[in-house]
Amino acid sequence: MKGKISLLLMLFFTVLTFAQKTVSGKITDEDGSAIPSASVTIEEPGKDAILAYGITNSKGEYKVTFTSSEANVDLKVKAFNQKPLIKQISNSDQTLTFKMQSEATEIKEVQLKTKMITARGDTIAYDLKAFENKGDRTLADVMRKIPGIEVNKDGTILYQGNAINKFYVNGKDLMEGGYGTINNSLPKDAVQKVEVLENHQPVKILQDKVPSDQAAINIKLKKAVTMTGRGEVGSGFGDPWLWNVKLTPMFFGQKSQWVVNYKTNNMGEQVENEGNILAFGNRFEGRRINASQNDWLNVENASTPNLPVKRYLMNNVHYLSANYLTNIDKKKEWELKANANYTNNAVERESYSQTDYFGGSSNFTNIFNNFYTDKAKGELIFTKNAKKGFFKNTTSFSQYWNADRGIVDRTDAKDGTQRHADEAVESPTTSFQNSLSTIIPWKEKMVNVLSFVSYQTDKQNLEVSPSSYLEIPGFTPTPGSDFVRQNLRLKTLEANHSANISFSAKGWTFTPEVGFNFKTTDLVSDLSNMTTTGVLPTQYSNDLRYTTATPYGSVGLNYKSESWMLYANFPVNSNNIKADDPLRSVSKTVNKVTFEPNVFAQYTFASFWKASVSANINNNFGEINTAYSGFLMTSPSGINAMDINNPIPQNNNKSAGTRIEYRNPLNNLFFNVSYRFSDAKRNLISNPTINGPGYSIMQYIEKDNHILNNAYSAEVGKYFPKFKTNASLSYSNSTAKSDAFLNNEAFTNNNNSQSYGIKFNNTYFSWMSVDYNASISRTKQTSTGKINSSAIRTGFTHNLGVFFYPVEDHTIGFNWDQVNTNAADQKYHNGFYDVSYQFTWAKKKIDFEIKWMNIANKKVFETYDINTTNITLTRYQLRPSQVMFTVKFNFK
Repeated sequence: MKGKISLLLMLFFTVLTFAQKTVSGKITDEDGSAIPSASVTIEEPGKDAILAYGITNSKGEYKVTFTSSEANVDLKVKAFNQKPLIKQISNSDQTLTFKMQSEATEIKEVQLKTKMITARGDTIAYDLKAFENKGDRTLADVMRKIPGIEVNKDGTILYQGNAINKFYVNGKDLMEGGYGTINNSLPKDAVQKVEVLENHQPVKILQDKVPSDQAAINIKLKKAVTMTGRGEVGSGFGDPWLWNVKLTPMFFGQKSQWVVNYKTNNMGEQVENEGNILAFGNRFEGRRINASQNDWLNVENASTPNLPVKRYLMNNVHYLSANYLTNIDKKKEWELKANANYTNNAVERESYSQTDYFGGSSNFTNIFNNFYTDKAKGELIFTKNAKKGFFKNTTSFSQYWNADRGIVDRTDAKDGTQRHADEAVESPTTSFQNSLSTIIPWKEKMVNVLSFVSYQTDKQNLEVSPSSYLEIPGFTPTPGSDFVRQNLRLKTLEANHSANISFSAKGWTFTPEVGFNFKTTDLVSDLSNMTTTGVLPTQYSNDLRYTTATPYGSVGLNYKSESWMLYANFPVNSNNIKADDPLRSVSKTVNKVTFEPNVFAQYTFASFWKASVSANINNNFGEINTAYSGFLMTSPSGINAMDINNPIPQNNNKSAGTRIEYRNPLNNLFFNVSYRFSDAKRNLISNPTINGPGYSIMQYIEKDNHILNNAYSAEVGKYFPKFKTNASLSYSNSTAKSDAFLNNEAFTNNNNSQSYGIKFNNTYFSWMSVDYNASISRTKQTSTGKINSSAIRTGFTHNLGVFFYPVEDHTIGFNWDQVNTNAADQKYHNGFYDVSYQFTWAKKKIDFEIKWMNIANKKVFETYDINTTNITLTRYQLRPSQVMFTVKFNFK
């Protein structure tokens, strides 16, 4: 493995150094005055392809780095009201100064044959009209066709395979990361262009001091003041009666912006996820999290298939959100943002599974669930983001009133014994967070203070009836009891405080920092009506406090130049962990100093290439869920039984990776190749005991063990303007090797997963457009040791969307989802088909659509999965055939 890493690093540095040449100098007019914003391109003689390009700065200076095997190359200079200049130069490092002659001609931005993509510095701009087709209505519809950009169903945007760090509309960050609502509902007709801001540092005072490797998206609207939005109202035939309503008015002004969003449906659309935080900025903005429950107790859950959610989600959802931004000072430096959302959702789910464990046991399980979600969140944010200072305070409050239900039938495959249970969980949660970050300039230095405080309470009750349903090894329901109940209470307080000061000189920034992280969690639990021989009553209860206190000191190092970007952090942490268990008169502690460096370096060369390496080491010492010693029924299918003598977990994780990417907006070509290796060392290893019906006890053994991962990936995308086609190919290969125990038998797991993907869309014909996505996967799971097994699973999925435009304002659509699974002698082929007809009232910009989904009325989906301990055949309940009539419109 070390040899592989050395080879990859050698190749990495060879790419950086091979045949790179730099031409620099100055461009002036006939009078010797500097010419800013002139384009300088390098091309190979006789070839219509740009190797590299640069733009002169305000002093007329330029610098272009390129790679070519030719002895000579052509240098071309273009500037506004100047005669173009072409000169053949040698392929060598050199400094050249040019004088240009005046000529009354208009020279546009650096571009090749088309205005669809333009580049200036770290900003790449896309003209949406160049990529849209007749069926597109929203920003997300069009962005899915842009090379180098991926858009998920919830609106998440990936650029070159990585998440963006900011989403702006006219330069303002209204949504604070929860941008899915805008992306899915902003009418495309309101957008002028989409800008990708590469290496974007969102904190203005840190720009040119602390670099970033992430990109941001800025949506430039056609009007400085825009009132717009998108709406849909639909009704349909099915069982039950169907509805779908989406109302999202928006306003974007120079001083204020707002978005109000209400969506409800029972037709399988998962609209509630649009409010999730999808972009997190960086640590200098403080800390923002998607508040979530500590879901320790659960009913047995029917699993979900690897299908588009709309095929199986039986929902009844109402989602309401509001986002508001306004400037509160004349300089427009201070912003106030208020965000709120509410979700009410009821979901039904059903599945049947046959599970064969590698230890020899086997069972059949049929599960029917009802999940009820009630969630409210409010957030208030004050921000000042200026060149002379930064301040941000975020206060958020979340409340959950959730409840889950389960009806379960379980059969032992060997003796045919059947069991039935009614299961219920009640789980209210209250969560509060406040994050503060401020950066104050002090002479030539910057002082940054960060503070984060979080408090959360979780109350969970799990009840199983009848108690005879449970057959957990070694445990017996109390005679005469009709039910078994698990109660649990968690109270969690977290506080992180730090201060640092930054010194900058010649592109370097040094940031020494001191901080203190503190977290304490109180766990109280009780298991009723369950007994086991020779165990004290206190073994069914927990009263535990788990505390982590970590003072630390670190030094941050940042460097940025035209070609290089480096950031690194070298923290030394004093970890002090304590677990107090007064019920058992036990107190466990760990006091350990750790060094956890994190390094990232990126080199930009030949204008279009980026190469990077990264490495990090981190340690964690578990949480309270690995430290309790009393029996805890986390699910009706099993009990966790931690050994009181087990030490506090100590996990050491090391990882390293390299990545090379190419993005050339001049010829619409993007690709990236990456590799990552990780080694996780743990001092505890899980040892589940599973009987025939599938009930388990989860225990842990003190034993050093490793999880080794290797992951390779590659993707290439190209837009072909002549054919109006955007296409991409992808490949990934990951291997994982881990030590494991099952039923006290040791074995080694080896897992290899490979996938191949293709995507393309075509709008060449005025009467038709095509979208196609397909992937092929192969998974091999091998277990060796006292347990020996091997299984291979292959899969094929594809989605085809074809739209025909036979006459103006009429659209006929066809959609085909195909999911195939093959394993051993098991073959499952599942196809789903939809058709639609849409009439557009062009004058009013209103669409009338009728859509027939799941034409074949396929009600069951089957698949075959391989896990670390078992092989499972699962049959899922799907949504039946349904017909929807929908009216779609823009608010303005």
